[in-house]
Amino acid sequence: MQVKAPDRATIERPAPADRPAPRPPASAPLLRSRTVQGLGYAAPTAVFVAVFFVLPLLLVGQMSLSDWPLLAGDRGVNAPENFTDATDGALFWPAVRFTLLYTVIVTVVLLGLALLLALLVQESRPGAGFLRTVFFLPGALGLASASLLFWGLYSPTTGPLGDLAERLGLVDGPVSFLGTPTSALLSTVFLVVWKFAGFYMLILLVGLQRIPHELYEAARMDGASRRQVFRSITLPLLRPSLALSLLLCVTGSLLAFDQFFVLTKGGPDNSTVTVVQLIYREAFQRMDLGVAAALSILVLAALLLLNVVQFRGLRRSDAS
Repeated sequence: MQVKAPDRATIERPAPADRPAPRPPASAPLLRSRTVQGLGYAAPTAVFVAVFFVLPLLLVGQMSLSDWPLLAGDRGVNAPENFTDATDGALFWPAVRFTLLYTVIVTVVLLGLALLLALLVQESRPGAGFLRTVFFLPGALGLASASLLFWGLYSPTTGPLGDLAERLGLVDGPVSFLGTPTSALLSTVFLVVWKFAGFYMLILLVGLQRIPHELYEAARMDGASRRQVFRSITLPLLRPSLALSLLLCVTGSLLAFDQFFVLTKGGPDNSTVTVVQLIYREAFQRMDLGVAAALSILVLAALLLLNVVQFRGLRRSDAS
């Protein structure tokens, strides 16, 4: 007697319930519709970038290679005269040195203070939420508005800071917060640190809260001191947040304009002129858009180079 072999469909086991069945390959019309849908989502951003970044950048590049007075328009190509005029100006190298000095001071003081504030409010304790709000509150104020506020505070005639220092016996006469190059620089640094310390504190606080508490508990059980815990656990794991804060702080400091324009106007004696202020002077005081555009291209190239160096340094530190 010959036994009939069971049908193949009857011996195949059904797929487990937790294993999803393989999806059939998408058809060509479906792929095209998804592509069109993705392009539709990306189109507004692409248009925004093209209109407000790519086209102005191309126009600035054209201006940097042309004789382009502010009120007369394009008079033709004169490359590389704009770049030589920009670098040969009497204020170019002093402005570069002052901008670098300001960037170094602000970066060190601001990030150091922001890290201390983040460590202070890291733990959930009574009053920590209030302190976080107080530290971050100045960041909600616009930089130009904050500069006007401190201009009034620094005023030798109507400002309260000079009178307060005189009543406390710290000084013998009126204080000129913006009267000398050193005092103008330090007063502006104080304004910037007051305004942005809470912002960078928030960035570093997010990085601190991402560190697992188990690591701190294990270090305490091993008898590690606070300094050892900070050096061996906190700083290495906080490196991405520090790198982001460093990138933002350096870039913002190199592009400083509002605070100096409101507080010092580049004075006294052009000692606080930044590179961006120099661009403004060339464009709207000397009426030469060509030289101003050449300076803008130089600043853009310097920022790109600096960002590349920072990213490479970050990758090497992560690899090591």
